[in-house]
Amino acid sequence: MSRMLVTGGAGFIGSNFVHYILENTDHHVTVLDKLTYAGNRASLDGLDAARFSFVRGDITDASAVDALVAGTDIVVHYAAESHNDNSLDDPRPFLDTNIVGTYILLEAVRRHQKRFHHVSTDEVYGDLELDDPSRFTEQTPYNPSSPYSSTKAGSDLLVRAWVRSFGVQATISNCSNNYGPRQHVEKFIPRQITNVLTGERPKLYGDGLNVRDWIHAADHSAAVLTILERGHIGETYLIGADGEKNNREVMELILTALGQPTDAYDHVAERPGHDVRYAIDSTKLRTELGWMPQFSNFEVGIEATVQWYRDNEDWWQPQKAATEARYLSQAR
Repeated sequence: MSRMLVTGGAGFIGSNFVHYILENTDHHVTVLDKLTYAGNRASLDGLDAARFSFVRGDITDASAVDALVAGTDIVVHYAAESHNDNSLDDPRPFLDTNIVGTYILLEAVRRHQKRFHHVSTDEVYGDLELDDPSRFTEQTPYNPSSPYSSTKAGSDLLVRAWVRSFGVQATISNCSNNYGPRQHVEKFIPRQITNVLTGERPKLYGDGLNVRDWIHAADHSAAVLTILERGHIGETYLIGADGEKNNREVMELILTALGQPTDAYDHVAERPGHDVRYAIDSTKLRTELGWMPQFSNFEVGIEATVQWYRDNEDWWQPQKAATEARYLSQAR
């Protein structure tokens, strides 16, 4: 049994990973999370106390990070400021967490010679045209378009440099858009679901033709575990499940799952710098490491996600009013 430190483990993707690890391995997991608005301690309720512990703290706190890394075997780094709209409003927290925080973690794993996995995003590659048949690969040049994606690109490059310069035992994964349980209501899919559930009309940026490549959070978790077990040090792996859908299609699937007319939403002004299309080619991960997604039917995944939000209003309701107030202030 290994000791695993998961940064950002109370966030959406991180908490799904923690649940997955405890259900599918015998690892002990410690979560380090600052519990900003995007972290929710309730996402970790019910976990086995004999194999799970929680520490509230900041990855920019070098002494706290060092002590935790010293006592673990593997560090899986999910912690990040990750909302594009918020990065446009105030980029500074993204620099602090995504750049400085990653640096502090890298220095700690370097000192203590620990295995490190860095979780990143396909947004570092910029975007593709709607009529472009190509998809992102591990060789695609970085071309970030927002403060969020540029800080994630910077953190990826730090990891690569620490591998090459100092021999840090690290891997990187860049994943497409996740969906599933425990996602903060600021994000596209849960925001539309919870708008309908609270009697508000959902909102769609621009014409809704921007394309995202969707993957269920459980498939992302399985891919990260596969990389930890079989990935090659210094390598980057792209994680995707061939789930390309434009935002209008996703909106209509959500409305259908909620028993609403497919046109029961409002268009709002396009977001500045809104990327047109993301698409992941995960051939390397599948052929070299043998990973395959299990949630290949997006419609079924959306229906299950809608049901989770129906059944867990006590989890998301405390976030909702503050989230909508923030969106309203950003629109002014």
